[in-house]
Amino acid sequence: MARSNPLLWPKPAAIWSYWIAVVSVGAALVISRWPTLHLQDAPVSLFLCAVILSAWFGGVWPGLLAAALSALAFYFYFLPPIHSLHAKPEEIPRFAIFMVSALFVGLLVVAQRSATESLRRARDDLKGTVQELQTTNEVLQAASRERERAQESLRRSENYLAEAQRLTHTGSWVWQVAGRNALHLSDEWYRLYGFASEKDPPTWEERLERIHPEDRAKWQEAIDRAIAEASDYEVEVRILLPDGTVKFIHTVGHPVLNASGELVEFVGSSTDVTERKRAEESLRQAQADLVRVSRVTTLGELSASLAHEVNQPIAAASTNANTCLRWLAGDTPNIEEARLAAMRIVKDTKRAAEITRRVRQLFRKGASQRDLVDVNEIIREMIVLLRGETTRYNILVGTHLTTDLPLVMADRVQLQQVLMNLMVNGIEAMKDADGTRELAIGSKRMESEQIVVSVSDSGMGLPPEHTEQIFNAFFTTKPHGTGMGLRISRSIIESHGGRLWAADNSPRGASFSFTLPSNTEAPD
Repeated sequence: MARSNPLLWPKPAAIWSYWIAVVSVGAALVISRWPTLHLQDAPVSLFLCAVILSAWFGGVWPGLLAAALSALAFYFYFLPPIHSLHAKPEEIPRFAIFMVSALFVGLLVVAQRSATESLRRARDDLKGTVQELQTTNEVLQAASRERERAQESLRRSENYLAEAQRLTHTGSWVWQVAGRNALHLSDEWYRLYGFASEKDPPTWEERLERIHPEDRAKWQEAIDRAIAEASDYEVEVRILLPDGTVKFIHTVGHPVLNASGELVEFVGSSTDVTERKRAEESLRQAQADLVRVSRVTTLGELSASLAHEVNQPIAAASTNANTCLRWLAGDTPNIEEARLAAMRIVKDTKRAAEITRRVRQLFRKGASQRDLVDVNEIIREMIVLLRGETTRYNILVGTHLTTDLPLVMADRVQLQQVLMNLMVNGIEAMKDADGTRELAIGSKRMESEQIVVSVSDSGMGLPPEHTEQIFNAFFTTKPHGTGMGLRISRSIIESHGGRLWAADNSPRGASFSFTLPSNTEAPD
């Protein structure tokens, strides 16, 4: 709008402002002196217009210049005597009025111009402010929309988190070290521990009461150690709800430090692992049943050998009993010979009872019980138990047992199961083999405080690609095998902290070895 209105054009440069004053006064003088226009008697208005024009476009000083030039032209050309600059006393009032009018008009125009420019600047500033406000408003609206989106995203994340916690039975929490006050407890935590989420957060004492009495000491010990060391803690305890329900809870906590490195709070989660514990217990029971079935199956295959093994001491006892009767039935009873025959009967009976006890022990169903056992003794027992099988197939049994081995904390029956499985596998690998059939069983102590037991045969051996595959469930190289014996044996050894592996023998046969962590004591 300023460009379309000449009156609002910006001021020209200073030199041009003074030229405007000179030109406008000159134009007013020419016009007022033009004979055709007959304006010689009214030159004042023209000169005032020149002052107005000069003051408007030039400012104060060009306006004063225009007023001075107009006064000079008015005095010289229009006050009698004209064309004279000499004193004209009688025209002084008229000249003075002209000067005052010119100055007043010039100053008024300058003020008007300044006010107009101020208004224009104020208008421009206002437009700029309005634009800034509009921009700011748009930014605020965008920020508001972004905040709403962030809040909506946060709400969705919170809903997803709550749903994930509900599905995994995991509750999150934050508690303050000073005072043990709970700063945050998720809804799932309230459900796990049986508290009402509508009420105030439970106190530390109320939360502690939910811990099973038998596990409170373990819980308190884990918390105290984490606070003392400002470290993470992980503990699994049982909680007891008011209705008598028992849950297994796995809790993980992480310390939070302030800027000065001081421990202020713990943040973490609590997960209900009751179903997992029940599944683990069911799995352990199933494994125990499977081990027992495997023992029963193996012993069923060895029933003929066991019958032969038990029949030997029974037959010997029967023979000694008849001998004892004969010594006693004579005219002169031989008491000493009868006594010796009776002692042999007792010995044979004990031998039969021992064989029966070992068989019943392998058939026994019950929980795993670990005691300090002598590995060499177990090896000797299994050699006796399988003597019928080795005799039937003309297999030589050799032993290389290191004396004074440390005792091993283990389940005796499970170790018997492993040895029986490995020895039976060796026997079956050699029963149709040509040449010498030898089953070598050894034990030794390693520098790493471990005991190594090995069972080697001179059978067909193992293909290199099967040395690990044979330990997979249901994999077997025997026509009528179940593929579970070696898998169960490895599980038993690993549960004892050891390792079971297989290797080829040179020039033929296979070797199975396993390790067991030894006890510091030596056997008596």
